[in-house]
Parts: sequence; C-alpha cells; structure tokens
Amino acid sequence: MAWGSNLYNLPAQIISMTLLLLSIGVLLTAVVTLYITPYFLHFLWNIGIVGIDQQKADKRKVATSGGIAVAFGFFFGMMALLALNTFFFKYPLSMIELLAASLSTLAIALVGFFDDLYVRRQMVANKYGSKEYRVGLAQWQKPLLTLVAAIPLVAVSAGVETMNVPLVGPVSLGILYPLILVPIGVVVVSNAANMLAGMNGLESGMMAVASVGVGIWSYLNGSIEGAAIAFLGAGALLAFYSFNMVPARMLPGDSLTYFAGAMYASAVIVGNVEKIGFYIFLPWIVEAFLKLRSGFTARSYGVLQPDGTLKAPYEKIYSLTHVVLKGLPKLGVRPTERNAVATLILAEAVIVVASLILVKSAVA
Repeated sequence: MAWGSNLYNLPAQIISMTLLLLSIGVLLTAVVTLYITPYFLHFLWNIGIVGIDQQKADKRKVATSGGIAVAFGFFFGMMALLALNTFFFKYPLSMIELLAASLSTLAIALVGFFDDLYVRRQMVANKYGSKEYRVGLAQWQKPLLTLVAAIPLVAVSAGVETMNVPLVGPVSLGILYPLILVPIGVVVVSNAANMLAGMNGLESGMMAVASVGVGIWSYLNGSIEGAAIAFLGAGALLAFYSFNMVPARMLPGDSLTYFAGAMYASAVIVGNVEKIGFYIFLPWIVEAFLKLRSGFTARSYGVLQPDGTLKAPYEKIYSLTHVVLKGLPKLGVRPTERNAVATLILAEAVIVVASLILVKSAVA
C-alpha cells in the first residue's frame, strides 16, 4: 500500500526511517551483485555461455547472461529489505506486491537465461550478418514466454485500477487493469528494453538511470513499494555496470534486458506512476518504432573503423545508436563506443530530470 497521497503527508520520523530502510536495501543489493558477478562470469565462461563483443577489433569472446547475477542480487536485496522491515522497522509495506514483483523479475530473467543458453560450439552468422556463437530463441517465442512473468502481478492485482494516462489524466479501468494492462505492460516494456542494446554498458546504464527516476517519483508520492523495486533494481544494474562498461568483462544477455524491463514495469505498476513511467521510457518507445521501420532486422551496434571509431551501419536511421553515431562527428566528438554509450546515458538522465519537472508542474 502507499503511505499517503505524497511524501509531505508523512511524519519526519517515517521519512527518515523509510530512507534508511531503502538505503540499506540498495546497499545490500549492490554489494551482493558486485560479489557474485565474478562467480557467475567464470561459471558461464566455463560452460560455454559466451558471446562475441562485436565492437572490438579482435572480436573477443566474453561471458554473457549477466542478468542472472543482477536478478540474484536484486532478489537477495528485496528479501533482506522485507526481513528488516518485518523484524525491525515494522512499516505497513505491501509485502504481497513486493514478493509478486520479485517473482516476476526472476521469472523473466530465467526466460532470458534460456534464450542466452541457446549457443553453438561453432560461430554462425546471425540475422545481422555478424558471426556469433549465440543463437537464441525465435522472435515469436519471446513475447509468449515473457507473458509468464506477468502472472504473479496479475494474481495479486498489483497496482491501482485508476491510472494516470499521459495527455488524458486519471482513468478508472476496473478489472481491465490487472487482467489486460498489467500483462501488456510487462511484455511490451521487457521486449522494448531488449531492443536498445548492443554496446558495452548501454542496457545496464540507461535502465539504471530510468529506474532511479521512477524510484524518486514513487517515493515522493508515498509509494515506498514502487520506490523499493526501482531503487533496488537500479542498485543491481549499477553494480553490474562496473563489469559491463567499455571494455566489457561480461555481456548482459537477454536475461538482463528482460529483467530490467520487468523490474521497471513492476515499479511503475506497483507505484502507480504510469504517467512519468511513460515519459521516462520514451527512448525505448522511439527505439521500438525505429526497429519496426526496419522490420525488426536492423542492428543497433555500429561498424568498427580502423581508427577505433564506429560508423552507423545503414544510411537510414533504425536505432537511437545510429542517431548518436551520425551526430557525434558533427559536434566534433569521436564516435567511439564509449562516447556513444555515455551520450545515450546522459540523454536518458536529461529525460528523467525533465520528466520529474514536467509531471511535478502538472500536479502543482
């Protein structure tokens, strides 16, 4: 349940204690993720769950499916937060919704892991024409399998049936919200999060920033549950980013993009912050339309040049990464992988700040 209409209705003691509870949860999540990721890295490497880092000249093999470590760290942090609240803080948190969100994120991370498991011993050409060990599930199978992750949230009727629709306002949807919109939201967001990917640190960095934005707004509006999901998810993603940033020691795989999407959707649903969740997620929505323009056949990553820079792989734009790779030289910035990723993460941070200001102004 939410604490109230907004943060300012809460006593100062409640504010300080909830901040402490969330801070401990985020810290534990980040520490556990940092600690266990090297173990998963070595394990996945030893069993052959590897991918090719396409943006490197040597086309090096890197362990993939880092989302499993992230999901484990998130789950541990959430269980620790619930235990601390039960035995020490004793706040009226909706444990049912938090447990449902945890189960949903774990379920979808497992779906992504199965996708990452489908690898060949010899490299084969993927649909983009690049050589890769990983084959993955068929495109039509992914939405169907990710639908499973919505079941726990549907079962507990997570969220509030009256939602704030962008450009419309509050709309009461009744039973249609948990039975129709929740599954659609989880499937669409998790699959959209999987589209803006392909460069070191891009997926983990952008989704971490987006989650922080949703966490801030959820907390300010009295939803400690939504804030907990978003902040703990961001903590796990930021911890993994240290392994995934250029040059990556581990690749995220679909297990991370699906986890991040389901975690984000869960935070928005439980926190009842659909309006700002929509605004913050705009880059992925734009990416989905750009990929639709190509018939979902265009790749996001660029073509490596002899000087270490990247060139957009197509004349037309089919991804936000193509926009950045074409735009950076015009600004006098070398279009390297590091610069491209940093630009997109910074752009998402600007969108988060603008969204917070915009929605705050609309409420006021």
